[in-house]
Amino acid sequence: MAKHTPRFLQIVNDAKKSVKEVTIDAVKGMLDKGEKFLLIDVREESEFAKDHLPGAIHLGKGVIERDIELRVPDTATPLVLYCGGGFRSALAADALQKMGYTNVISMDGGIRDWRAKQYPLTTG
Repeated sequence: MAKHTPRFLQIVNDAKKSVKEVTIDAVKGMLDKGEKFLLIDVREESEFAKDHLPGAIHLGKGVIERDIELRVPDTATPLVLYCGGGFRSALAADALQKMGYTNVISMDGGIRDWRAKQYPLTTG
């Protein structure tokens, strides 16, 4: 796993104080039950192309603030964000909350923990 710098960890920890986080098991349960929410992969496009959670759309951390209103105009839409390990998704969730999105969750552990549990993934 990447060794993160202190200042990066500081802003991630700050973001995590204000966003709701759920486990990968909780997200898997929500998917299995057919709950209605938008699953957003905030990783880089190359990471998304390699593999992603079934049903996920790609809105990378670099563009999500710019593009979210066009893709998801309703700020009450339930959103679950994930990345590699839960850091970028927490930062993105924090930004979306500041933009008025009221139902944003970050998946703690990210796709790395999802892969480790051998939950289903999609490619392409």
